[in-house]
Amino acid sequence: MGKRSHFHAYHDLKYHLVLVTKYRNNVINKPILDRLVEIIENQSLRWDIEVLEANGEADHIHLLIKAHPSVDLAKYINSIKTVSSRLIRKEFSEHVARYYWKPYFWSRAYCLLSVGGAPLEVIKKYIENQASPR
Repeated sequence: MGKRSHFHAYHDLKYHLVLVTKYRNNVINKPILDRLVEIIENQSLRWDIEVLEANGEADHIHLLIKAHPSVDLAKYINSIKTVSSRLIRKEFSEHVARYYWKPYFWSRAYCLLSVGGAPLEVIKKYIENQASPR
């Protein structure tokens, strides 16, 4: 789970991704959460993304992911939302229909935060203390 290399670059890019159900409806139950995690893990393999942790509540899920620097994260997120929405609406149609009469599952919005490494203040102090060129 450490740094990976690609040509002459080393990287260790981790992100916290939060996906929210449309209208924050409490549509996610345990079987749906388990299936969402399975779908997202399978889809992530195609994007060279590793799901390090996944969990959720009735109206949202949290993912801790590790990505290659060349991955277009916006396209990846769109892909997992599209695929998981389609499959969940198909496999749990009766349950989901109680919450949505249109083909919805996810909100258009998402939250993506970079994580890991040293705390921001430590990094800022390190940069401040660099010797200036002469």
